[in-house]
Amino acid sequence: MQPTRPGECIDKGPLISEIDFTPFKMQVSTDRYHSRRFHERERERLWMRVWQVAGRADDIPEAGDWMEYRIFDQSFVLVRGKDAVVRGFVNACRHRGNALCAGKGRAARFTCPYHNWSYGLDGKLLAVAKPDFDGSVEEFVGDKDALGLVEVPVECFAGFVFLNPDRNAAPLSDFLGEVAELLAPYRLEEMVPVGLNVRESLDCNWKVVMDAFQEGYHIQGVHPELIPAMDESKERYGFFGDHSVATGPFGAANLEDFGPEQQADSIRSLPATFPGVVEVLPRFEALLDTYRDPAGKLSFPPGVTGRQLLQQATRDTLTAKGLDVSGLTDVQMSDNHFHLVFPNLFMTIRAGEATIIISMPHEDGDPNRCYWHVIALMWLPPEQRRLQRAAQLDIAEGDHFTYFLALEQDWEMMQRQQNGLRNSGLEFMSLTRQEVRLAYYHSVLDSWVDSKAKA
Repeated sequence: MQPTRPGECIDKGPLISEIDFTPFKMQVSTDRYHSRRFHERERERLWMRVWQVAGRADDIPEAGDWMEYRIFDQSFVLVRGKDAVVRGFVNACRHRGNALCAGKGRAARFTCPYHNWSYGLDGKLLAVAKPDFDGSVEEFVGDKDALGLVEVPVECFAGFVFLNPDRNAAPLSDFLGEVAELLAPYRLEEMVPVGLNVRESLDCNWKVVMDAFQEGYHIQGVHPELIPAMDESKERYGFFGDHSVATGPFGAANLEDFGPEQQADSIRSLPATFPGVVEVLPRFEALLDTYRDPAGKLSFPPGVTGRQLLQQATRDTLTAKGLDVSGLTDVQMSDNHFHLVFPNLFMTIRAGEATIIISMPHEDGDPNRCYWHVIALMWLPPEQRRLQRAAQLDIAEGDHFTYFLALEQDWEMMQRQQNGLRNSGLEFMSLTRQEVRLAYYHSVLDSWVDSKAKA
């Protein structure tokens, strides 16, 4: 008997019509998007205390590889040690506080450019310059063992490097809770960026980005071409601690109401929106052929649908590639699952691929600006990963990267929304039932920031 798969709890999660909205606050204050006072409170009570994605583990694959992570005016260095463990340190020399490094690189040790104090990849103080002093290092500086770099909590999960500026933070596993079990079968740690790995500044608050990807209500106005592929009435939801997930049928909204050929045509059209389906289509067509009569007419017996054949084709194709999908449900073979790992990691995931959206405050401190990082992850056999991996592209201030249609539409609309949210006369947003995840998200945010919401 097939053991229970973690995703089954989402397969059986409540529909919108089955959710009790009593606990949800459906009005959200707008000052959180533009107020500098809220922004500062958010900085101290959220960002300086919460686990957050600082990069991908394969950004620093070898011993000595390092990268800088910045949040507001705070700088940290992440480095892979000789023992293959990724560690994080405050990016400041213990002597006079000079920044050790910027950007990304590889080193056998970190040497401060000011007075030449040097540190190992494990953060331990190795040596200090001591001209004209013949005594020991301890006589020169004091307790050498106490003068290593200031370490901060860093852990890797699902291929992401998570960092917490709070040195007393509880383990990442405590923070993720059940979400870790839900995500593990996708094997995100084995996926690499393919085709899209872009970081760019936007003229909107970082939460505008997170809000935009937690509801499909805007599709009718912003993405009309996606209307046939979405039906929020059939989405299912799960709320886990600070995090949430939703799933929606993949393909035409009422696919099972179509005839066999219409179902097949709808699935054939999916690569226009979901490129990862391309490699599945040959197996899908082969499965269709088993239901054709000698004249080529397609008919499905009771209990068989085009969506089920898409699920089987996806499972067969990915298994043939070498991806173990045994821990994923049939729904996870076909349907997009929308994960929000609080506070700023959004993932649209289906078996074998994921689109990642990470947003964070702009380092200039302006609450009306942010960065977003968009990554298209794909599972590839190990021998192909290094060759096809897309390096991160950092877009210069004032320039713009042209994304695929849906993301380009979102990019424009989010900045337009910020212009409206800045109006002091608008005290709160009024959410609809289709925006239940936003209501949940902002309640979680309030629990961290302890803001005095107006509504």
